[in-house]
Amino acid sequence: MFKQYLGWKFVLVAIAAAIIAATIWFAQNLSEKIEQEETKKVATWVEANKELLQASPDANINLAVEIVTTNTTIPLILTNAEGQILDHRNMDSLSVVRNPNYLKEQLSVFRKQHQPFAMQMDTSRKQYSYIYYGDSLILKQVRYYPYIQLMVVALFIGVVWFALSSTNKATQNQLWVGMAKETAHQLGTPLSSIEAWMEILKETHEENRPFVAELVKDLDRLKLITDRFSKIGSVPQLEERDIVQQISDMMEYIKKRAPQKIQFTLESSAPQIPAMISAPLFDWVVENLLKNALDAMEGKGSIAIHIESHAANIVIDVSDSGKGIPKAVQKKYSGRASVRKKEGGDWGCRWRKGS
Repeated sequence: MFKQYLGWKFVLVAIAAAIIAATIWFAQNLSEKIEQEETKKVATWVEANKELLQASPDANINLAVEIVTTNTTIPLILTNAEGQILDHRNMDSLSVVRNPNYLKEQLSVFRKQHQPFAMQMDTSRKQYSYIYYGDSLILKQVRYYPYIQLMVVALFIGVVWFALSSTNKATQNQLWVGMAKETAHQLGTPLSSIEAWMEILKETHEENRPFVAELVKDLDRLKLITDRFSKIGSVPQLEERDIVQQISDMMEYIKKRAPQKIQFTLESSAPQIPAMISAPLFDWVVENLLKNALDAMEGKGSIAIHIESHAANIVIDVSDSGKGIPKAVQKKYSGRASVRKKEGGDWGCRWRKGS
């Protein structure tokens, strides 16, 4: 299936490349034909001017005059043998007025594009002038239009590709959200049943009360996890909580389940620091931070949490004595966690590598 998909992608890319190559070839071929026709027109125009210069007073020059006057598209510059500009036709009049060097610049371009035509102005003195000509506007459009068109098409394809990719990602996210909510829903029934059995054990066996109390804590933890899954994809409901107490409770929960050689310390700039948070999601972040720290220390070490309260936010710095984050991913995970104190209460989290 994967090979078949790659095969179709290759075929589509090959077809697109063939269309681009054919378009460019056709445009170049057409521009060459137009260029040849324009060269013939300039040659005819030069011959018509020669006829006008050499014509006798009683000669019929109507055709020559028509040929000379009908050239309104091909830009021409007339120079003497020394290269001084004598006259010009079909040039941009505004550029000629605004830029004194415009004609010289265009003459330099024309010399690179085409060979000039020589025209004898005075037969007695054998003085020659030279006609330099450039590409007409139509020829330029034919030559460059395919590239502009291909750029527009490429931009359109890029936009469509981005839109489809975004749609696919959104669909995948919706699928994950649906699976998370369904998982939370399915866990609800057995958790309720376990809670009922806990109550029975608590009432019928006095000696089991200490163990049941710990099991109840784990059961509450499972309920919290279920609640987290049910909130995925939903707008968090914010409420004011004491950050110090919130982190302290989570630290105590992890501490009881961590190796005894792990030391936990919590420092705060104030005894109580209120903030608008979503408690389940906030606990989830802190729990992941502490679990990652435990995984990095391999059974022994220390974890320190430092909380600082500022005017606009609360900074939570979590550090550990573990092996740290590999250098390859340190740019992704560095620094500290931050919680805003103002209304809106959005919060983010980053953590620094162990020392």
